[in-house]
Amino acid sequence: MDLAYTAAEEEFRARLRDWLADALPTLPPPPPAADWPARRAYDSDWQRRLYDAGYGNVHWDASPTLRLIFLEETEKAGAPYVGANFVGLLHAGPTIAAEGTPEQRERWLGPILRGEAIWCQGFSEPEAGSDLASLRTKAVRDGDAYVVTGQKIWTSHAEVADWCELLVRTDPGAPRHRGITWLAMPMDAPGVTVRPLRTLAGSAEFAEVFLDEVRVPAANRVGEENDGWRVTMVTLSYERGTAFAGEVVACRRTLAEVAALARANGRWDDPVLRRGLGRLHAEFTALWRLVQWNVSEAAATGGVPGTGGSVFKLRYSQARQELYDAAAEVLGPGALDLSLPWTRERLSSLSYTIAAGTSQIQRNILAERVLGLPKGR
Repeated sequence: MDLAYTAAEEEFRARLRDWLADALPTLPPPPPAADWPARRAYDSDWQRRLYDAGYGNVHWDASPTLRLIFLEETEKAGAPYVGANFVGLLHAGPTIAAEGTPEQRERWLGPILRGEAIWCQGFSEPEAGSDLASLRTKAVRDGDAYVVTGQKIWTSHAEVADWCELLVRTDPGAPRHRGITWLAMPMDAPGVTVRPLRTLAGSAEFAEVFLDEVRVPAANRVGEENDGWRVTMVTLSYERGTAFAGEVVACRRTLAEVAALARANGRWDDPVLRRGLGRLHAEFTALWRLVQWNVSEAAATGGVPGTGGSVFKLRYSQARQELYDAAAEVLGPGALDLSLPWTRERLSSLSYTIAAGTSQIQRNILAERVLGLPKGR
């Protein structure tokens, strides 16, 4: 497989670099990490700037390779991350672009691209996290709407979201994977209650969401009724395949900073630490190549990442945790200081072996779909 970039792709990279060099100095200071309403405004402003410059649609109208270049260059330049736009740009938006009707794409994609609408993800439930197919939030068809009742948890950015990509059970008598439907739910609908959840680091980027007979128009269904599991696999393919690409670049930069601090404070003299940092350098280099491979495969198969996304997500989750463990070793007592970014990132990294499908789930996917092993009973 050819992982080299074409002349047109390199021209896109150069143009993007020039624009970033001009745009980034004009940005205001970012708001505090815990102030999500302010962060929504900041992230939406950045997305609008990207849109006005012609880069707003890169997450689904551009080729997978151009998306990768965009993520690589914005991260290298220190541009704002997608932040509150994460679910809309990297999950719901690509799913709607791939599975939605022309009317749905017209209705929802433009506001996402312009930073006008924030989405959250309503997948996990208190008893349906890793085993997502066991979800119990029910939706009953009533005329031209579904009446939804249930509870979601770990709903990313729910407290500032306008829309929710919501999984519901529409046929409780069907096999678990065949009675699920994917809905777009307005977060201001009567019956929606949001309760923010705080992380170890004190932030609240996700929440519990309680649904009490919420009416969702049937026109907001993406895909057919009871075909939501297949649509969800499209969402999760993007989440596991390319959504973390920019974070690999960020981890490689952090690794270089950790090594520089180790040289400055004397920790570099520890040969065990040096070997560990060297291995992490090799890991993240290989992970970046895997991202490129996944993107090349997606480009050849219609734009949706395949099972290579599970390979990437499985190893990246662990490597990220190991990176910030190494950072803690270099920081020494400073690793207990929550005001330090590396300390907060270390706490955040603990969630990566759970988010977007646990490591155990990724191993099952690879065992069954790649190696052809039988399913457990």
